[in-house]
Amino acid sequence: MAQEFKVDPWKVSGKVDYERLVNQFQSQRFDPDLLKRTQDIIGPNLHPFFRRGIVFSHRDFDKILDDYESGRGFFLYTGRAPSLGMHIGHLIPFLFTKWLQDVFRSNVYIEITDDEKFLSNDEYTLDQTRKFAYENILDIIAVGLDPDRTFIFQDTEYIGNMYPLAIRIAKKLTFSQLRSTFGFDNSTNPGLGFYPMLQMSTSMFEPRRCLIPCGIDQDPYWRLQRDVAESLGYFKTSVLHLKFLPPLTGVEGKMSSSQPETAIYLTDDPKTVKNKIMKYAFSGGQPSVELHRKIGGDPEVDVAYQWLYFLFSTDDNELNKIREDYRAGRLLSGEIKEILVDRINSFLDSHRAKREEAKKLIDTFKSTGKLASLMRATVHE
Repeated sequence: MAQEFKVDPWKVSGKVDYERLVNQFQSQRFDPDLLKRTQDIIGPNLHPFFRRGIVFSHRDFDKILDDYESGRGFFLYTGRAPSLGMHIGHLIPFLFTKWLQDVFRSNVYIEITDDEKFLSNDEYTLDQTRKFAYENILDIIAVGLDPDRTFIFQDTEYIGNMYPLAIRIAKKLTFSQLRSTFGFDNSTNPGLGFYPMLQMSTSMFEPRRCLIPCGIDQDPYWRLQRDVAESLGYFKTSVLHLKFLPPLTGVEGKMSSSQPETAIYLTDDPKTVKNKIMKYAFSGGQPSVELHRKIGGDPEVDVAYQWLYFLFSTDDNELNKIREDYRAGRLLSGEIKEILVDRINSFLDSHRAKREEAKKLIDTFKSTGKLASLMRATVHE
């Protein structure tokens, strides 16, 4: 039985209907005209997320391009609720943010919400979420962000700097708005009731527009920010909505840290990666080799192909050949899985080496003077 389709900041379930989400959240489709304008500005080496429609929706990305062309520029913001282990899906916004930073030479702010993780999970202590934060930050640094243009901070450490802006935001909102936006009720932890103010405050760290690449499940925060930003003297934030990398087990929902069979963790060794892909990756192939050779497979539901489409095949010609060979029955499900296993293990081997190097850089990224430094650079640009 199919799961009920649901998308909110805490849960994604069922087969995601992206067209319905655009209508439900009243966002803007990332249409061909905007794609062409983006390519005209960036050049031919457009990120696969743009080329392949993984960026499917936006809020005011056209204004981001206006700001870039005018010389005003913009800044980037993303974040992470720390957990015991990160999986490949968790890296997607950071990999994309790194690419955007490289292309647009933008400052990046990364909020590590150890407070939210503690408040929303009864089984975690605050000390545990802080330790998770340290480990997750190493994985984030390993994607290659520019240390001179990136500030990473934990809420529990930086709260004194954020609080004045957070309470200004809070004064513009009512609990009724929070309840209708996030589904809060009388059983909601009061800390979670205030947490959105901290989430929104980072989008106002600079006196120019903020761009947030994220899953559309996080959009409720930015809808509220856009309601209050201008009354506080800031820009409404802009958003790029990314489709969800499907879990190994099928095209419904998204990966979960609490369900190991749905995800590849950044700590998985080569043997574990292969076993998970071969055992759990949902196949779009036929029940027998003979039948598959005759009528072919369906790449739209084949998880191994979808993972290549998202992250592990940047060559469009290669990906098109894999898709057509699979549809024609020339390529078997097991063969696509083997391709994916090799790509993932190569990626993870490189990532782990970069993660070791990140241990030497963590103080640079978390320096308490970094925000002031980035702000000074903003003024002089």
